[in-house]
Amino acid sequence: MIAQLHRIGVRSAYLQAASMGSVALCIGLWIRAKTVDQEERGNAERRALFVGLWPPTLWLIGDTLRELE
Repeated sequence: MIAQLHRIGVRSAYLQAASMGSVALCIGLWIRAKTVDQEERGNAERRALFVGLWPPTLWLIGDTLRELE
């Protein structure tokens, strides 16, 4: 899978930038969750936590691509 990503032009810097962007997205979603009413808050917090799982995955894929480069 990593070799195929490299072959189609995905670079490690792209994935590491996406990782940092998902951290910002997670924080934004978490702040937004505090502004919605109580009925929707649980779903909004779960969405923020789900997005919070992306950064380590994207970063590690980027590290693996960097080794290939």
